[in-house]
Amino acid sequence: MTSIAERATELRRLHTDPELLQVVNVWDVVSARAVAALPGTKALATASHSIAATFGYEDGEHIPVELMLDMVGRIARAVDVPVSADLEAGYGDAGETIRRAIGEGIVGANLEDQLKPLDESVAAVRASVAAADAEGVPFALNARTDAFLRGRERTLEVNVADAIERGRAYLDAGATSVFVPGIFGEDVVRELVSGIGELKVTLIGLPGVPAPERLQELGVARVSYGPTTQRVALGALQDLATDLYLGGVLPDGIRPLN
Repeated sequence: MTSIAERATELRRLHTDPELLQVVNVWDVVSARAVAALPGTKALATASHSIAATFGYEDGEHIPVELMLDMVGRIARAVDVPVSADLEAGYGDAGETIRRAIGEGIVGANLEDQLKPLDESVAAVRASVAAADAEGVPFALNARTDAFLRGRERTLEVNVADAIERGRAYLDAGATSVFVPGIFGEDVVRELVSGIGELKVTLIGLPGVPAPERLQELGVARVSYGPTTQRVALGALQDLATDLYLGGVLPDGIRPLN
């Protein structure tokens, strides 16, 4: 795949394929190339939290948008698979941010609602879809609802109902899929898929969330892993450093991935 239109079309197709799309989140060029080299990689997703941490910023749109777009663009240009970018809530102008991301080679994005009023969130989705349409790119917008992440004080029933209402509204506004991050079991996954649509729900793979094989059986479209991939890598680095400080040596079999 060389053209942005081809990559975008393929990413949209992967979201509607009966086989669950697994995207392992990356945060820079070398992590993207390492994952893209694996036979099982069909697409990549960036993690905004991880990219912000790479540059010393806290998560939550504290990183300058120019720096975020520069990094996701570097990632997109470094690999030959479609790349979806986590663009938080759009950095104050969702449509313009999506337009600029497309210019960097990005063909899909997460756009979070931060549990803002529904009409405001729908307007952001519409602006993003319109921006992609104007660029002539069949963009895969993964509209994220924070019903569970920001609704921790609410009942489970309220969160499920809110996620479904928001998800349907985002799909009606042109989103490709609806991202519902949270830790919940099969019963909630089944309700979300039933309420939002089969092959329309995307989740984050966290401890407590059903395994990928089961998510596929339940009709989930995609699973990603957020900042946990970077945390695993940093944990391995700390463990190695601790072992070296205690007199250990480098292990055999180190792969030259950089």
